[in-house]
Amino acid sequence: MIYKRVSPFVPSLLRSVARQSEFVTNPVKIMKCDSKFEVFVTRADMPESGIEMIRRECNVKLWNRSSPVPRDEFLKLVPGVNAIYCCLTDKIDKELLDAAGPELKAVATMSVGYDHIDIQECNKRGIRVGYTPDVLTDATAELTVALLLATARRLPEAQAAARDGGWESWSPMWMTGPGLADSTVGIVGFGRIGQAVARRVKGFNTKDIIYCSRTARHEAKEVGARKVEFDDLLAESDFVICCAVLVPETRHMFNRVAFDKMKRTAIFINTSRGGTVDQEALTEALQHKIIRGAGLDVTTPEPLPLDHPLLSLNNCIVLPHIGSATIDARKTMAELTAVNILEALKGFEMPSELKIT
Repeated sequence: MIYKRVSPFVPSLLRSVARQSEFVTNPVKIMKCDSKFEVFVTRADMPESGIEMIRRECNVKLWNRSSPVPRDEFLKLVPGVNAIYCCLTDKIDKELLDAAGPELKAVATMSVGYDHIDIQECNKRGIRVGYTPDVLTDATAELTVALLLATARRLPEAQAAARDGGWESWSPMWMTGPGLADSTVGIVGFGRIGQAVARRVKGFNTKDIIYCSRTARHEAKEVGARKVEFDDLLAESDFVICCAVLVPETRHMFNRVAFDKMKRTAIFINTSRGGTVDQEALTEALQHKIIRGAGLDVTTPEPLPLDHPLLSLNNCIVLPHIGSATIDARKTMAELTAVNILEALKGFEMPSELKIT
């Protein structure tokens, strides 16, 4: 891995999440070295290799818990820091940037998504912003296909039947669902992850792979995918997979109108951002069999409340945002986040820097 510079030793406190009494009395851990820079890290359970890279070269102020920093604490802890090492749950907006003050030079998020960061406000202040694309592409594509198969082949239902006594004698059509072979797969958003998903589903002998994107992608030739308009993709696809980034134009793009245009046998998969989906419309579409089923790795909010109707539907699988949750992917994300910060503080370009005007 390009950015892997792992120390063989990591302080044991980074693994002491279970020691709740210590966290109550000491929610912030300070790790000092001979450095003029201070970095605030928003979670104790960030992968150790990334934290160690920061700790070797900067003073570290660590939120010593595995839960998100409460907003009021966040605002108190950032004044004077030179960089913030954060993740998707940490809102980096004007209020927080004001609290941090003029010493803040870099924000790096351990994610490919960045809708939790006010990029324009960072640009105004000359604050560099780093993120972690590419390194989670394979992990997210794998999870997307796994979720598609689990939803189509009704794996949670089947497992529940086996556990709960619903497995009786063999029946010809019991627990049947659609297969990928000879199907049309539509991918909305054909960036790195969308392309990786296309390469994987091609191996299932799909009949057709179609995609919609703002521009035609030359990479589509590799898998024989063809570009279509959004409405045509909805109408033609047996499986609709959302890999789109969340921007104003894509917010709630999957709404009542969109679900009505899908086949009644269609399965919808979302591993991008919860905000791309109108969840009330999706709930109605599933309840009234407007579409066959859905598999979601992202929701709004996260976590989804336990009484949310999507969690009670047999034709919907909801996962707790684990798209990038392989050990190697998370470690590499942590290390790239660290390198983004270190390079920015030294005055160099970040390896993965967001440059949005």
